[in-house]
Amino acid sequence: MSYAATAAVYKQWIPNTNFETASNWDKGRVPCARDVVHFDKDKVVSVFVRSPHALTDMYLPLNGEFLLAAGAAFTAFDGSWDPGCDSGGTARFADAEHRAWFDPTLWQDVLPSGEPRPSGPVFSVDEERVPCRYDGVIFQPETSFRINTDSSQPVIHLRSISVMGQELNTPSSWAGYLGGPSAPLQFHGNGSLQVTGTGCPDKSGCACGNALDGPRICAALLRASGRQCPEPACQSPLQPLGHCCGVCGATINLDFTPDFDLQKYQDRLVQELLSQPKYAGVQMAISKVHKAQTLLGIVSRSAAPLIQIVLIDDRAGAQAGTAAEQLAADIMQSIAQHGEALGISSGTMEVATGSTASGQVGSHPVSRITAGTVMGLLFSLLFLGGILFLYRKGKLRIPALSRHQPWQRMEDPVSPAPASDKGFDNPVFSVKLPDADLGEETPKDLQVFYLNPLYDASETET
Repeated sequence: MSYAATAAVYKQWIPNTNFETASNWDKGRVPCARDVVHFDKDKVVSVFVRSPHALTDMYLPLNGEFLLAAGAAFTAFDGSWDPGCDSGGTARFADAEHRAWFDPTLWQDVLPSGEPRPSGPVFSVDEERVPCRYDGVIFQPETSFRINTDSSQPVIHLRSISVMGQELNTPSSWAGYLGGPSAPLQFHGNGSLQVTGTGCPDKSGCACGNALDGPRICAALLRASGRQCPEPACQSPLQPLGHCCGVCGATINLDFTPDFDLQKYQDRLVQELLSQPKYAGVQMAISKVHKAQTLLGIVSRSAAPLIQIVLIDDRAGAQAGTAAEQLAADIMQSIAQHGEALGISSGTMEVATGSTASGQVGSHPVSRITAGTVMGLLFSLLFLGGILFLYRKGKLRIPALSRHQPWQRMEDPVSPAPASDKGFDNPVFSVKLPDADLGEETPKDLQVFYLNPLYDASETET
């Protein structure tokens, strides 16, 4: 599938609460004439009904609604023979409370028309499988739904929301829908949906905005896959930002300039590289992400934007990730030749495949300026560390602090003390004790001198 960095992207909610959907019933089939239909009285529901139904009996919830299409109705069973309903029973409507907004398995990428987007070599990391802040959300026409919007962020921003075939793309139109009778039955949870009507304004792309709810997204995925990530073929898998499980293959992080265009660059990679027969089975995810900055192991509160490219392939065993690795090398070579013209200032690559016991990881800087900056920083830190080491060892003197050689004891003009090796020099408080046993008292006429580096005695002379 192909994504537009600045064009409209749509994600459609998959499940529904329609009466005619067999999976919404505990028996796995739509109720028939001899059945007694049972809705739990304490469950809130919104149910769309497409066609007429004859039933023996029906228990309704205390809070809910039935949305009837043209010609839809409920009638009492008259006892006539129903070929698909020989023996009746109780049909219970399934609980839809657990269906969560941040469950990637419940969304699919679609065209603006609602048709599934054709498959292709481009995929999304897990956080971007859920609607991002500049995406449009579609609920299929003639369907009802119930969705839990619990979130770690108070407001979930979206470009637009389509309900019952009507696209709501302004704050006022969405506010009007929220004030109607259906919205409280369809949405529940602490997260508030807000429609902005605006798409991504930056041609270099926009971050998805689901990072705070990353743990919810991963928890939902792990529940669906047996509560654990699949075992990767490589020993040390990569962990892309926004992705729940480690992968074999390669990642590339790009620093970019204002000239960078994410959509054009993605199209270039697909047409010139991913389309080559040798890369059949390789998939790529590319998007803007924010990576926390670190200096000397300290994590900064700020996050730097960068372009992340994730490459995986369908190879197995020792060959897992090897095709993705080769593609990453080709991308890095292309950046070295054309990066400046494309708005790419530098890039680094990491690789993990099934071909080695420990997982091959490499870093390849593109910009010599970037490499020089890092080396310069390391050299500066080593230089400062050397100065500090010499200073603490007493090997370094700084005469600028005083004209009287501050790291030497001032000479006693009256009673100079003999040399002694029974002590150590303290550059802040320098005292020489006379040669004496520890038990002796200090002579009363002993004069003690110390030097204050911030005090220059010559300045008080007149």
